[in-house]
Amino acid sequence: MSRGRVLIVDDEESVRFTLCSFLEDEGHLAEAAATFEEAYRLLGSAAFDLVFIDIILDNGTSGIDLLRRVKEVADGTEVIIITGAPTVDTASRALRLGALDYIVKPIRQDTLLKTTALALKHKLLREAKETYRLNLEAIFRSVRDAIITVNEHLEVVEANPAAAEICGVERDDATGRPLSELVRDCCGSCLEALAQTVGRREPVELPCVECGSSLHPDQVVSITAAPLLRHDGTSSGGVLVVRNRTQIVELERCLAECREMARIIGTSAAIEEIRSMIRSLADVQTPVLITGESGTGKELVADALHAAGNRCGRNLVKINCAALSEGLLESELFGHVRGAFTGAVKDKVGRFQRAHGGSIFLDEIGEMTPSMQLRLLRVLETMEFERVGDSTPTRVDVRVIAATNRDLHERVQRGEFREDLYFRLKVVEIHLPPLRERRDDIPLLVHHYVNVFNRTFSKSIEGVSDQVMDLFARYHWPGNVRQLEHVLEHAFVLTRRQVLTPEDLPADFMKVSGPKAVRHPRGQSAEVRAILAALEQASHNKSEAARLLGISRRTLYRKLEEHQIVV
Repeated sequence: MSRGRVLIVDDEESVRFTLCSFLEDEGHLAEAAATFEEAYRLLGSAAFDLVFIDIILDNGTSGIDLLRRVKEVADGTEVIIITGAPTVDTASRALRLGALDYIVKPIRQDTLLKTTALALKHKLLREAKETYRLNLEAIFRSVRDAIITVNEHLEVVEANPAAAEICGVERDDATGRPLSELVRDCCGSCLEALAQTVGRREPVELPCVECGSSLHPDQVVSITAAPLLRHDGTSSGGVLVVRNRTQIVELERCLAECREMARIIGTSAAIEEIRSMIRSLADVQTPVLITGESGTGKELVADALHAAGNRCGRNLVKINCAALSEGLLESELFGHVRGAFTGAVKDKVGRFQRAHGGSIFLDEIGEMTPSMQLRLLRVLETMEFERVGDSTPTRVDVRVIAATNRDLHERVQRGEFREDLYFRLKVVEIHLPPLRERRDDIPLLVHHYVNVFNRTFSKSIEGVSDQVMDLFARYHWPGNVRQLEHVLEHAFVLTRRQVLTPEDLPADFMKVSGPKAVRHPRGQSAEVRAILAALEQASHNKSEAARLLGISRRTLYRKLEEHQIVV
């Protein structure tokens, strides 16, 4: 049983003495006051858990008046009124002003102690409840996520300060109003989530939503809605938690952009220009046509374009237009309904629909048949399509990225590709140069693939020999970067050395790229003669020749190409 500090206020000395004795025998700390003024003075000098007040005090003062003062100066103190002749009016006034209960004279010991124990227990419970409420309110206000609670009619019950910052819902203005009146200027996903969770009594989670409000047009949030239930399981409303993920999404976008950009290896002027174009086109929604020979990295550019833009959090859907027949390609791009053709046993969602909100990459676009070209043109112009076997149009929001290793302009002139589609795709063109036109990037590419294959094959190869690098520098690379990757992968699989040598390279590669004699250009200048002499002295080792000349190997490669010196 809890012990408390109790004050007895009564103008009869015998009552004060008796009640204090009963309480002290039970272990309570008891004090007494005979008058209003004495009681008021004691209440100001010490904290009491419980006060017993006689309804009638000396000099015409009333216990009701003292009750008012107690609630003014010590609202946490419990008060019990003592009365000799209780009336309904007196009892109701006392309870209305904050008294916990009243007892009737003469007061029996067991009645006093039982009443005291109940009052102290009530005080502890009330204090615990208030502490819980204050802690919950502190948490509620300190959380940086917007928290809004509503009743079963979706009227706002409570909102924390973050709700004003994230959702524009001010607590003082919102309380009691329908949430629908407060979120008109946004996508409304939060209201839909709350309506669903209150109606079905099930939680709803939306991990990534663009608000689109005038207050925060670029804000991205996650939404969680959960039902609030009564003890009998019926719905009493719901709670909405909105977390601002704009900064996180932007950081993720930057990381994705950096990651995809890092996959485009090279420092040549052509590669730097491509990176610049990707950044410029990141948030532009017009179609982009990527051209270049096979193996130059067109898919990498498509990945980087998607990752750098504001669609990076959505799907990037890819399809190779040359790998499928016309019928299959149409079904893959636009989907079909059940029974549209033999084998269509159920509805299928097409690639365009899967890419909604994101991007679609149409590789080998030059291989499309004329009828598919026409259908694609209509989709590009209207962003609507019909599934195979269905006449209902489906509207999508998709950024189109196309790629080809063909000369589309030449195909247009031969009548093999629609001119209107060509110009619709070629709003912006990114051309990837072949590897032979950016030989300065070969050492960087080699270094990159050495690191990649060391991780793939759990090896620790240091790199390639100078002889290998010389072979790579003068090779024509008809398969471009992809061929370089495959040559190095072949070498990694077979070698047992720490440095790759010509012996590790594929035999067919060595047949066309083995050592050749130096072909001297006509009209040799002093610089040309110095280069030739260094090459002869170094036994055609370009690294050694560059060292003898006092220049970098990259500079030597450039001068060999400039003077048309073939080694």
